[in-house]
Amino acid sequence: MSEVTWALSGFGDEIDPDPAVQVAVLQALGAGHIEVRSAWGVNIVDLDDEQLDRLAGVFDERGMRVSAIASPIGKVDVALPVQHEVDRLGRAIAAAQRLGARYIRIFSFYRGEGVPVESIRDDVLERMRALAAAAEEAGVVLLHENEKDIYGDTPERCLEIVESVGSPALRLAWDSANFVQVGVGAPFDDGYAMLRPHLEYLQVKDALAATSEVTPAGEGDGQLLQTLTALRDDGYTGFASLEPHLTDVNALGGFSGPAAFGVAGRAFRRLTDQIGVTLA
Repeated sequence: MSEVTWALSGFGDEIDPDPAVQVAVLQALGAGHIEVRSAWGVNIVDLDDEQLDRLAGVFDERGMRVSAIASPIGKVDVALPVQHEVDRLGRAIAAAQRLGARYIRIFSFYRGEGVPVESIRDDVLERMRALAAAAEEAGVVLLHENEKDIYGDTPERCLEIVESVGSPALRLAWDSANFVQVGVGAPFDDGYAMLRPHLEYLQVKDALAATSEVTPAGEGDGQLLQTLTALRDDGYTGFASLEPHLTDVNALGGFSGPAAFGVAGRAFRRLTDQIGVTLA
């Protein structure tokens, strides 16, 4: 079998608010890329042009490339106007273009308490189409993450979104832990074959079904080893982005700190070593 290499990345702000520290830890783990969600405690869509230039300078100076913009787009109530998130996406696109990233991570909207998920389908699809159209025009690719409690939190609804929108600018990111946490008992068995044609990015974390606790890769019920093996066999050559969420999780993301982030990175590398995949 010829050698398979995946590009290792990670959510820098899970390490430290300072991008220089983020880069140092990721590079120590062998990563050549970073996924940018926030810098200096400021979300990526709220960084002004001067801050974006400063951030680009940090990465350029250290030879770090950006795998994706981890935006919060779509992590809002679907009742907000369509244009609300299209406008915010504009800031994420500006960040992607300034930092040389092709991908922007997005979500498919929350709903009010007691609102049935089926009832927001049309509103979600309208918004996802508008976001995809803006992405197409800008020449970037949106990655829908299967986040907990949004419309697209199960494999079936992830598939519905990407097939209904039908845009080359909307693809899927795969997160095993999030599937486990919404009751998908066996993410690989229940979702991989269905979603693989649209899957273009891997977010690396795992979780225990019994408690929803996030764990390092391979230590939960997310079927990480089966998923990684299938990706290898399918010829996947994209990004694998560490998102450990090991010490603190909140509505906008998670935090691990340098030590726990290192634990997560080494756990993932043990799995890829086991299946003969090189991380670079």
